Amino acid sequence: MRFGRRNSGAERPWRLSAKLLIASSVVTVLGFSAICASVMLDMRRGEETLAHQSLENIAASIDADISRNIEVYDLSLRAVASNMVMPELKDVARPLLHLILFDHAATANHFGAIEVLDADGRVTVDASTLDPMPVSRAEEEYFLVHRDHPDAGLYISRPKLHRGAFAIVLSRRISGDDGRFLGVVAGSIRFTYFHELFGRLSLGEGDTICVLRHDRTIIMRRPFDLDIIGKQLSDLPRGKKPGMEGSTFSGVGPIDDVPRLYVRSPGVSPLTVIVGKPLSDVFGLWRTEAIRIGATMLALIVFVLAVTMFLAREIRRRAEAEDKLEELATTDSLTGLKNRRKFDQEIDTEWRRALRHKSPLSLLMIDADHFKAFNDTYGHQAGDQVLVGIAICISDSVKRAGDCAARYGGEEFAVLLPDTSAMDAMTIAETIRRKVQGWSDDPVISTVSVGIASVTPTQAMDWTTFVHAADKALYAAKAAGRNCCVMAPMPALSLVA
Repeated sequence: MRFGRRNSGAERPWRLSAKLLIASSVVTVLGFSAICASVMLDMRRGEETLAHQSLENIAASIDADISRNIEVYDLSLRAVASNMVMPELKDVARPLLHLILFDHAATANHFGAIEVLDADGRVTVDASTLDPMPVSRAEEEYFLVHRDHPDAGLYISRPKLHRGAFAIVLSRRISGDDGRFLGVVAGSIRFTYFHELFGRLSLGEGDTICVLRHDRTIIMRRPFDLDIIGKQLSDLPRGKKPGMEGSTFSGVGPIDDVPRLYVRSPGVSPLTVIVGKPLSDVFGLWRTEAIRIGATMLALIVFVLAVTMFLAREIRRRAEAEDKLEELATTDSLTGLKNRRKFDQEIDTEWRRALRHKSPLSLLMIDADHFKAFNDTYGHQAGDQVLVGIAICISDSVKRAGDCAARYGGEEFAVLLPDTSAMDAMTIAETIRRKVQGWSDDPVISTVSVGIASVTPTQAMDWTTFVHAADKALYAAKAAGRNCCVMAPMPALSLVA
C-alpha cells in the first residue's frame, strides 16, 4: 500500500525572505503612516481647541460688556420707575422733576434719552427736554408687553428706528401700589454702541458676531446686514439646523454658506452672543503643515517601497541562481535524474522520517542488462541513448513528489519509495521493467533487472544495510536470467509484506 505524503518541496527560503522583506517594509510604512496620521489629528484637535478658546474669550468679553451696560441702564430705568410713583412728585415743577428723576441716569454717548409714558402711551416726561413732544407710543411693542404682562420685568425690544436712530429699546413697567398699570419707562441703546464695541476687537475678515435676544431674534450682527437685523433665526432658510442650540456648533450657519466654528456665550445674560470663525481660518495653518508632512511621507513611502522591490528582485535573482547551482550539483547531466550525492541525502532524510513515523520504506535497484556488451559493440553514444531511455521509463513510472529516482552509477539506477509497501514496490518495479522492455526493438539491450527491498526501519537498523539488501536482490535477479524483479528475502531486514 502507498500512503499519501506531503510535498517535501515546500516554499523555498528565498521566497520567504523576499516576502518577509516586503511584509516588513509594508508594516513599517503602515506603522509610520499611522503615527503620522495620529500626530496630524492631534495637531488638528489642538488647532480646534485653540480656536474654540479664543472664540470663547471673545464671546465672553462681548457678553460681559453688553451685560454691564444693560445693567447700568436698567438701574436708571428702575430709579425712574420707582420715583414716578412717589406722591410727593405730583406737584413738583418740571425742572426739579427732571433733576430728581434723571439725576442718576446713565448718560453714555450711545444711550438714548429716557422717556416716561403714561397708561395711555403718551410721552409725559423726556430726559432730553423739559417740553416733550405730544407723541403717543401706545402701539409700540414694548408698551403693549408691559401693559398686558405685569411680570415682564426688563424688556428688550426688537431692533427698530427709535428717535431718529436704529437702536434697541429697554423698558420697564410702572405699577402702582395696588399693581395697577401706570405707564412705562423706556430708553434705548443705539447701534453705534455695537459697532464701536465690535470695532475694538481684532477679528479676521470672515469672523462673525451675532447678538440674539432670548427668542433668537437677531439684535446685531457683524458683518452688518440690515436685511436680517430683527429677524428670528428660525425664519431663515437654515435657521432650524440640528446642533445649533448647543454652546458649540461646527458647519454652515443659518445666514451664509461659509462653514464656521461657532461658540455661544455662557451665562444667563439678557442677550446671547455667538462668535464664528471660518473653518478655513481655523485649520489653515494645520492644512499647510499637513500637506507638507503628507508630501514628505509620500515621498519616503515611495522611496522605501521602491528600494524594497529592488532588494526583493535581487534576492529572487540570487535565489534562482542558487537553485540552478543546486540543481546542477544534484542532477545527473545525462539522464536528468538525481545523482548519487542527492540520492544519499534523500535516503538519509527519508530513513529518519520513516523511523519517526514507523512507516514502510522501499528501494528499487535497477541495472541495464548486457550493457557492457552493447557499449563495446555500438559505442558509448549509443550506450548513452540507452541510459536516457531507461531514465525516461523510470520517470514515467515514478510520479509522486516524495519519490526519488537517481542514477546510482554507470548503468545502475535507484528508486526510493517512501510510504510504500513491498507489494506496491513490486508493482512499480514490474511497470518499469515492462516499459523498458517495450521501449527498444533490440532484444539485447531492451531489458533491465530490478532488486527490491522494503522495510519499516527500527533503531537497530541502518540505511546502508537496506541498500545492500536491495543490491543483493539485484544480483539475484541477474543470476535468475535477467529481465526480472526479485524481492530481498524477509529474514534479512524484517521486511514488510
